[in-house]
Formats: sequence, structure tokens, C-alpha cells
Amino acid sequence: ASLSISNGILHENVKIIGVDNSIDMLQRCQQHINAFKHKSPIELVHDDIQNIHIQNASMVVINFTLQFIPEADRQALLNKIFTGMNDGGLLLLSEKILFSDDKTNQLMIDLHHQFKRDNGYSDLEISQKRNALETVLVPDTIECHQNRLLDAGFESSAVWLQQFNFASFVAIK
Repeated sequence: ASLSISNGILHENVKIIGVDNSIDMLQRCQQHINAFKHKSPIELVHDDIQNIHIQNASMVVINFTLQFIPEADRQALLNKIFTGMNDGGLLLLSEKILFSDDKTNQLMIDLHHQFKRDNGYSDLEISQKRNALETVLVPDTIECHQNRLLDAGFESSAVWLQQFNFASFVAIK
């Protein structure tokens, strides 16, 4: 995501800051940064996103992160991000989502698992990943995400991309 953002920036003096609490993920990201041409500097920070002070941000991207943060802390994080953003700034938020209808929810899970099978994952791999994430990944509904964004102060929000039980929202300050 950082490389894509870097290549789309048209202005000078822009800095991209990538944050992750996993050293392994940061090392892998640094390998990609080093291997590909990009326009804007990318700084990687090893920390928990909840500890990061955001300021003067024109754009914030949160990819599949809120779902791992305790539910009681999610609103505070979005509030903090909103406060650190410039007026007119964009937040892109991507998360696994939960459907309030159990049948639809199960259908989307089944379709996603079939997608994984079609791309070479075995049933054992799918099951192991699901079991590993079951207690630490807690998804929310689209409505819950949009309500949180509004409560944080964002002027508007919308789902701009969705596949199965994964959605990306764009919110405008």
C-alpha cells in the first residue's frame, strides 16, 4: 500500500509513514521498498498504532488493523486519527466485516474459503488460519464501522470496495 501511495503522489515534500507491531512484517515491507522504484520517502515504524501520534496527515490508511484492536479501544483510535488529520483529509479503512444476517455471513465465509481453495490453499490451511484468528480477529458490521467514523467526526463515509466479507471504506474529514 505504501508503494502504491508513493507512486500516486503528485506533490513535493510528502512523507509516508508505515506502522506495524511486527518486525517480520516491517522487514518484508522494507524489502519491497528497496526493490521497487518509488517517488516519496517511506519511513517504517515498529510500534502499536495506538501509540502513534498522528499530525498533519492528508491521508491515513488502516489495512486490517482495527479488527485486532480490543473493541473498547477502536473508537478512541479513530478519534485520535481524525484529530491528527488535515481538513479535507481521507481515511481509507479496510477490514474483515461481519453481516448481521447469519445466512449471508456464512455464505460470504464459504465463498471466501472457496476463493482460497481455488488459489491453492488446502482445507487444512484454511481451517488452521481460521482457528488461529478466531479469538483475536473480531470483525464488525459495515454499519458499526460507519457509525464509528461518523462519531469520530468524519463528514462522510462509504464502502468503496468490497469482496465477500472484506470491505474498504473511504471517509472524508
